[in-house]
Amino acid sequence: MSSKGTILFGGSGFLGSNILRLRPDFISVGRTPPPTGNRHVPIASVGDLSCLASLEFDQVIFVIGHSDHYGLEKEVLQPGEWNAFDYHTMPLIQALEQLKQRPIRKFIHFSTVLLYDELRIKLPASESEPINPYRNRYLMSKYLAEEVSKYYARWMPVATVRLANMYGPWPRKRYDLIHTLCWSLLANGRASMWTAKPQRDFIYVEDAAAAVVQLLDSDAAGTFNLGSGIATPISEVRDILAEVSGCPIDDLDRQVNGPHRFCCDIGTLKSAIRMQPQCSIREGIRRTFEIMGSYNQ
Repeated sequence: MSSKGTILFGGSGFLGSNILRLRPDFISVGRTPPPTGNRHVPIASVGDLSCLASLEFDQVIFVIGHSDHYGLEKEVLQPGEWNAFDYHTMPLIQALEQLKQRPIRKFIHFSTVLLYDELRIKLPASESEPINPYRNRYLMSKYLAEEVSKYYARWMPVATVRLANMYGPWPRKRYDLIHTLCWSLLANGRASMWTAKPQRDFIYVEDAAAAVVQLLDSDAAGTFNLGSGIATPISEVRDILAEVSGCPIDDLDRQVNGPHRFCCDIGTLKSAIRMQPQCSIREGIRRTFEIMGSYNQ
C-alpha cells in the first residue's frame, strides 16, 4: 500500500536533515526550516498542530530532542530552563495525542542504546537485554518516551529506534566524540580525549538516515537497535583522525562512565529491512573531517 505522504518533525537537525536529503518528497514540520529544499510547514509549538489538519499524510518521523545528555544533567536548573523531559517526553505526548485520530500507517521516534544496563547486558546487546533508565534524567526521559510510544501503539504502528553513536559532518555544535575532536583539530591544530580505552558502536549519519527511510516503508513496528553492530576502539578513532588531520590527539587517561565495551545487535532491524551500513569507520571519519574543514573556507 502506497503512502499518502510523510511528515518529519525536526528537519533542521542532524539526523532529520539527512533523512530529508534522501527524500525530497517528505514534508518538514517545525519551528526552523531545514537546510534542504523540502517543503516546510512552520509551527510555533508541537502543542498546536492544527495547521496540519488539511495536510494529507499517513507517515510520521519524529526527531525532536536534544543530544547533549551531559548538559541536560545539571543539578540545579534555572527558572524556565528546559530539562530532558521537556525535550524528549512532553513533545512526543503532545504530538501523538493530536495525531492518534488520524489514519497513521507508521510513526517513528528515537531513543538511545545508552538505556542498556552496562552491568547486566550480554554483547552484542539485543533489544531484549536489561535496561537501567534510573541513572539520570536524560535516560529516564528516553525511557518514558518509549513507554509513551507503547501506549499510543493502540492507535497507530510505532517504531522506536534506539540509536548508537551517530556521527558525521555538521556545521553547528554537536556533543559526540568524533564531531568534538574534529572541531578541536580544525580550530586548534590538536585535540584531547579523556580516554582511548573504551570500545563503542559508531554509525555514519547517512547510513542511519537510509535505515530509517527503509524502516518507514516496511510493515515493522516495535523497538529496533540502529548502529553498525561493531565495537570500535576509541584508540582506532584517535589514530584515524590523527592520520587524516596530521595533528596530535592527546589521551588524558581519565576515568569515564559507561561500559568498557559496547556494540548493539542489529539483527531485529536486519530482519525488517535490508540493513547494511555502507560507510566504514575509516571512510566516515575521513568524510566528516574533510567536509567539516570545508565549512571554514
